[in-house]
Amino acid sequence: MEAALDGRVAGVDEVGRGPWAGPVTACAVVLDPARVPSGLNDSKKLTAARRDALADRILEVADVSLGWASVEEIDAMNIRQATFLAMTRALAGLAHAPTHALIDGNAIPPGLTCPATGVVKGDGRSVSIAAASIVAKVRRDALMKDLAVMHPGYGWETNMGYGTTKHAAGLHDLGVTQHHRRSFAPIHKILCG
Repeated sequence: MEAALDGRVAGVDEVGRGPWAGPVTACAVVLDPARVPSGLNDSKKLTAARRDALADRILEVADVSLGWASVEEIDAMNIRQATFLAMTRALAGLAHAPTHALIDGNAIPPGLTCPATGVVKGDGRSVSIAAASIVAKVRRDALMKDLAVMHPGYGWETNMGYGTTKHAAGLHDLGVTQHHRRSFAPIHKILCG
């Protein structure tokens, strides 16, 4: 997909739209065509060990930038707008501005400083988007594991903040933390219950 475009093409993907807790994380990656790591694929189709190894390799050979939108930003603007914000931040953080961005999905953040194309199921169709999906997932998972140490009982080390039975039980037993998205219905219901 990148081969059809001239210049510095950035792949952009996000992780963490659906969880009840934690930030949404986006990543932008510009690959060097001569040093594309082998085995790039949708992060969800890779084992954790393979994702970790690929993320390390991507960081060695590519221009990579992460963008985050906090729980407070998610609650203030909604998850869609917060995801766009994280993507915009990821693109802005690249060492050199891209000439084109390939965005996973069919929605493009407003106000980008370069042309962009939405690519449905892009993490399986573009190596740059696949690379971005891998780094975003590895970095957000690591953050949620760190938060799980500070806030045990919600299962974030394995559910990454998603709405699992263990997470729901933790909310029932321990209550809502500052890392929970208060605008999301299950958390809102507890707070207003």
